[in-house]
Amino acid sequence: MNERIAQLRAHTSRLPRAQLGFFPTPVYRLNRLSEALGIELYIKRDDFTGMNLFGGNKVRKLEYLLGDAVRRGATHVITYGATQSNHAMETAAACRRLGIQPILYLTVVVEPEEGTARANLLLDQILGAEIHTVPMLPGETEEQADARAAEMGAARAAELNAAGQLCVDIPMGGASRLGSVGFADGMAELAEQLEAMGDLKLSKIYHCTGTGGTMAGMHVGRALLGSEVELISVAASPKDEQAYIDKVHALCGDVLALLGSDAQVKRDDLHLDLTQWQPGYEQPSEAASEAIRLLARTEGLFVDPVYTGKALAALLADVRSGKIARGERVLFWHTGGATALFAEPEILGDIC
Repeated sequence: MNERIAQLRAHTSRLPRAQLGFFPTPVYRLNRLSEALGIELYIKRDDFTGMNLFGGNKVRKLEYLLGDAVRRGATHVITYGATQSNHAMETAAACRRLGIQPILYLTVVVEPEEGTARANLLLDQILGAEIHTVPMLPGETEEQADARAAEMGAARAAELNAAGQLCVDIPMGGASRLGSVGFADGMAELAEQLEAMGDLKLSKIYHCTGTGGTMAGMHVGRALLGSEVELISVAASPKDEQAYIDKVHALCGDVLALLGSDAQVKRDDLHLDLTQWQPGYEQPSEAASEAIRLLARTEGLFVDPVYTGKALAALLADVRSGKIARGERVLFWHTGGATALFAEPEILGDIC
């Protein structure tokens, strides 16, 4: 094993970790799509993470977040998201596996059909999570509604703690220094796989970013590995570019400090692609729909309209514009989320 990989693994192994996912997730070449695009395109299948058929990238973070919660003796866990949040559903499933009661505060970005639960919201109900929906008030932004949800969650946690329970709060998307360790470790996993594939060298990795925890973890892993691969983080919702990069850069520093490393992530290495989030979060775009169809019809694989479809759309746009050169070797990190294909029609859009 490469010495840098071993060192990164040594850093992460010192932290408590719950065994929730199935690792390593597969990496392989997309032969037909590579031929169609004129590039060498590989995929990392974190939609196969587990712990059930609807897994995704958040399980990497939850292994560390819930490993710490178990160590502390937590009886309840609270987390947040939209009504179709992948993170919220994966947290509820992971809690059930560990014997912890999940509590979800879900912002209503797209109104669920009355009397009908779909996709992740349906799974949340099957899992028996304590669910609190937080409708957006007139004139309120999504960010403001999320802040209200966090206040409600804090009050519920205080109530449980006062009753002698231990309630642990996990931020939206698992975006914390502990959660992001999961993706630093994920970069070590990928490096091991590329080494086993003949020391395969990538020029770029494309992935979707929401709350920033995945992005931070990947950059920490990149720094600790001494990798020169360019990480292209494709936003799934509107961001203030400089403020977002500042936030993620600060989180990188926090993760490195937690791991006890004196390595650094350069701010200039953080690349945020803001070309694909329109018209909004949980709102479909024609570019994402086209990306979903193309991957399905060349490789028989599915990405979703909220996250991975928009990230793949960014990759396709960069191929067509020449930002990805002919014959260049790149990887698409599939972070999961295909349950959105069964969500409300407003989220799915005109996909066929």
